[in-house]
Amino acid sequence: MPDRTAEAWRLLLTTHSLLVDRLSAEMEEALGLPLARYEVLLLLYEAGGEVRMHELAESLLLSRSAATRFVDRMVEAGLVDRRPCDSDRRGTVVALTGRGRAVFAAAGRFHLEGIRRMFCDHVSDEEADVMAAALGRIVAAARRT
Repeated sequence: MPDRTAEAWRLLLTTHSLLVDRLSAEMEEALGLPLARYEVLLLLYEAGGEVRMHELAESLLLSRSAATRFVDRMVEAGLVDRRPCDSDRRGTVVALTGRGRAVFAAAGRFHLEGIRRMFCDHVSDEEADVMAAALGRIVAAARRT
């Protein structure tokens, strides 16, 4: 692996780790919302407000039992509801609650401000275009394998 490529790889991993840790800590401190819960709220919002439990588990890269425990904590916090799936009574749907939508809206603004401050303010439009093109190719190649 060429030195420049290895350095880019290390910097990508370091950047991801540092920014996710900082974004998570700031969100938890300011809003009492762990970043992982925000990501579930985002996924539900983008899916129209509800997702089948097995799809949520797959997108979180968790086992079904771990996803169930995670969702249980979100139900206890009033962020989501769990109910039987209308099209398959064996399945379960996880849906945003009114409180979940409100928390998501407040957290979204906070999260985007953090991304702007920690990432966007340090990258030009041209650099963003190059990064997006390169990372897009890498993601596409990884999904093909």
